[in-house]
Amino acid sequence: MDRLRQRADFLAVASGARINSAAFVVQSRRREDGGPVRVGFTVTKKNGTATERNRIRRRLRELVKRLDVIAMRPHSDYVLVGRRAALTGDFATMLDDLRSALHRLDRQPQKTRDASRSQP
Repeated sequence: MDRLRQRADFLAVASGARINSAAFVVQSRRREDGGPVRVGFTVTKKNGTATERNRIRRRLRELVKRLDVIAMRPHSDYVLVGRRAALTGDFATMLDDLRSALHRLDRQPQKTRDASRSQP
């Protein structure tokens, strides 16, 4: 599993499907290449000071580490957008929320912004 680091990759994933949770938002996008699963983490400045944002990011990274790699689709990119509730939320509950969100993303058809614009 690799990490997303470039802004263009984050923007590309933002155009895909998303699932909301109390502590985070999961965004997903299937890639056409044969590369590994890539995951990115982001937290906006609205969520607190730099220390709090870093703590949210660390908790999200730990969630992904404890998650089964099988739960993520191969050849896909994921972005977890942290929310303030991730600071104080129960870790086991957040892990269950992440598993549930990934399961719901698997059942959703993949959409793109270009396809949605072409419809009348």
